[in-house]
Amino acid sequence: MDQICVVTTVVDARRVADVLAAAAVAGRLAACAQVTGPVDSTYWWQAAIQTTAEWSVRFKTTPDRVDALVDQLRASHPYEVPEILVAREDSGNPDYTAWVREHTRP
Repeated sequence: MDQICVVTTVVDARRVADVLAAAAVAGRLAACAQVTGPVDSTYWWQAAIQTTAEWSVRFKTTPDRVDALVDQLRASHPYEVPEILVAREDSGNPDYTAWVREHTRP
């Protein structure tokens, strides 16, 4: 099976999530980006437990575009320590894999 990569991050505003999504797709670093939320996140930050409403962005890309996408997210992310998770997944639909590949070519 062909692989695609799903890169996920979260931010504290829908507007910021939309900007990250649009930049990645326009730059052909991701074939698509899905914004969902808000979701309440509870975590440790600066020696205290924090709870924040966040928006999640899931980017669909190819293995050879992951590093460039992660670099762009790190450079433009508003968080000091952003969550950027990368999952490599087998695609059950070769047509979808081909579509992702086609739309992530520079």
